[in-house]
Amino acid sequence: MTRIKISQLIWDDWNIKHIQKHKVSVSEVELGIQNISAHRKGYSGRIVLIGRARKRILAILVKPKDNSKYYLVTVRDADRKERRLLYKNEQK
Repeated sequence: MTRIKISQLIWDDWNIKHIQKHKVSVSEVELGIQNISAHRKGYSGRIVLIGRARKRILAILVKPKDNSKYYLVTVRDADRKERRLLYKNEQK
């Protein structure tokens, strides 16, 4: 699996309000980014990062901008397939 390095997430009013609809806080997103265990390609050039934020497993959708800067599109609780991928990668 290719390693993804995220040095900065690009935040704006829209994505902060949007993640609140999924009942996810900014601090949970940043904790999930620090604990990425898996990722997969999304559509339209997006990347789905799967990471842990305490007891939650989050699917964090980002779009690459510059070198290691990514725009946060949305965050939600990971679905069953994404959780399975995370568990598989954690066992390695």
